[in-house]
Amino acid sequence: MRRGGQGADPGQGRIRQRGGPRPGQGRAVRRAEAGGDTAGVLTTDRLQLQFATPDAARALGHGPGEWRWLGGGPGTGTRELAGIVVRAAEVGWHRPPWGLYVAVRQADGLAVGSVGFHGPPATDGSVEVGYDLVPGARGAGYATEAVLALVGFAFTHPAVRTVLALTTPDNTASQRVLARAGFSLDGEEPDRVRRYRVDR
Repeated sequence: MRRGGQGADPGQGRIRQRGGPRPGQGRAVRRAEAGGDTAGVLTTDRLQLQFATPDAARALGHGPGEWRWLGGGPGTGTRELAGIVVRAAEVGWHRPPWGLYVAVRQADGLAVGSVGFHGPPATDGSVEVGYDLVPGARGAGYATEAVLALVGFAFTHPAVRTVLALTTPDNTASQRVLARAGFSLDGEEPDRVRRYRVDR
């Protein structure tokens, strides 16, 4: 997924964060456990966040995959994170549940975007998250809802102390998503990308 702000796209964000909203803050988040190469489903008030296996991620790189999409297909950010998942699996670094989740609207079963981890927790206890929404799903609070669910899920794992997110200075829509999800500005990267975090 691209960093929020590339092209000032309000539907995309790349999150690195420490601390943040607590699990279940105003959202019903349910974790479905599954064995093997799957991590199950996270359920919020309006969305199901469905874990994408490496095979499912590979299919997303070329089309809609196994989902029906609002607008016909996933966005660039979803395809980019799907590529990260595929490459990680190829070299043996893919570690469920730290991967891509497709956001499916419960009302009609249409996929509206994705949210995911850029990898497993680092040695300092941080994980980075990103998100992407198709244009027709923006402005309805889905990104905030999905990010809150992912942060809450991350904090159920003892190894995670911080969730991180990055966004460019001009992507104010992405910054509003992070603020609503409990993130605070934590500084700037050398390339002026803003770093946000939420801590356990």
